[in-house]
Amino acid sequence: MKRIAVLGSTGSIGTGTLDVVTAHRNQFRVVGIAAHRKVELLAEQSCLFEPRWAVLGDESLRETVSTKDFSPKTELLFGADSIERIAADPEVDIVVAAIVGAAGLRSTWAAVEAGKRVAIANKETLVVAGPLVTELASRTGAELIPVDSEHCAVFQAMQSGKPSEVKRIVLTASGGPFRGRTTAQLADVTPKMALAHPTWNMGPKITIDSATMMNKALEVIEAKWLFGLDADQIEVVVHPQSIVHSFVEFVDGSVIAQLSPPDMTLPIQYALTYPERMAGISPTMDWAAATTLEFLPADRETFPALELGYEVARRGGSSGAVLNAANEIAVERFLAGKLQFTDIPRVCRAVLDGHNFDPNPTLSDLVKLDGWAREETRTWTC
Repeated sequence: MKRIAVLGSTGSIGTGTLDVVTAHRNQFRVVGIAAHRKVELLAEQSCLFEPRWAVLGDESLRETVSTKDFSPKTELLFGADSIERIAADPEVDIVVAAIVGAAGLRSTWAAVEAGKRVAIANKETLVVAGPLVTELASRTGAELIPVDSEHCAVFQAMQSGKPSEVKRIVLTASGGPFRGRTTAQLADVTPKMALAHPTWNMGPKITIDSATMMNKALEVIEAKWLFGLDADQIEVVVHPQSIVHSFVEFVDGSVIAQLSPPDMTLPIQYALTYPERMAGISPTMDWAAATTLEFLPADRETFPALELGYEVARRGGSSGAVLNAANEIAVERFLAGKLQFTDIPRVCRAVLDGHNFDPNPTLSDLVKLDGWAREETRTWTC
C-alpha cells in the first residue's frame, strides 16, 4: 500500500484526495494530514482515516485545541516545522502538496529533498523557486507529478512523444466569471461577484486568481519549470466548457489533448497512481449528448495579469517570488475591501517593477524577497 501525507487536507484538493483514498482503501493509506487552523474538519479526518500524525500549522492553537476529538491513534502536532517533518518522514511514500500559496514551499521542499513522489497542487512552489526545486528533484530522485488540471493534462499528453518533440503546449482557461467584459466593466467588481466561478469549486484565493487570470499567469510560470519549456512555447486559450484541460502540439503537427468533465479527483488520482490507471470516482464524458467546445483568444488587455506571467517566465530569477507574494497580499486586501478588483494586477506590476532583480537567488534570498514584497503590497490602498 502506498502511504500518503496530505498537506492541506481540509482544502478542496485535500478533501478530494481523501475521497480518492476512500474509494481505493486497498491501495492507499493516509499516514499524515495537515491544515492551518480548521480544527473540526481535521479532527473529523483523523477519526475517519486514523493517520499517525495530524498537524495544525497555526502554533497559536497549541494551548486551546484538545486531543479528545482526534483519533487515539493520531499524534496531534503543531507548527510549520511539524509539517516539514511529516513531508520528509521515511514512512511517507507520496506527499500531496496542497497548502495554498508560498506557505507550502517549505514542506514541498522537504518532500523533494527527501526524494518523495510529490503530487504538486501548490503551483506557487514552482512560481517562487522553480529552478531550485527542479534541480533539487533531479539530484534526489524526487518525482514532481502535477495535480493542476491543466498541467496534469499536459503531463498525460506528453506521454505521446519525447520532450524534444514538443513544439508548444496550450493551457486552457475557463475565462472565469468576467469573460467578455471590458476593463471599464470590471471597475466595480465586488468580492462576491469575483467568487462566483462558473465552473470550478475552489478556495477563495484561487477563485479570485481565476477571475483576474492571475491563476493562468502562475500556471505559465509553473509550466516553464515543470516541463523545461521556453515561455514562447506556452500559449493560453479560453475554453468556457472546461472539458479540454490542455493540449500538447508536437513538431510533426499532431495535437494531443486530454478531455474530461471538470472534476479534480481525476488529476489527483492520476498523480497518486501514475504510471498506472485504475477505475476512478470522477464523472465521465457522455458522448451521446450534444457537446459544443469553444476556444477563444485570451484578452490580455482586459486581464493584464496574464502578461505578467509571461514576463516572469521569460525573466526568471527573483521575479516569480515577488509576483506571487504581491498577488497573495493584493487578493487578501481585495477580499477585505481595501483594494479594487482592477488594482490587483496594477499593484503586482508596481511591486514587480520596484524590486531589486536577482538573476540567481538562493532559497534564503527568495524568502527575504517574499517578505519584502508582502510588506510593500500592504502599503497600497484604493
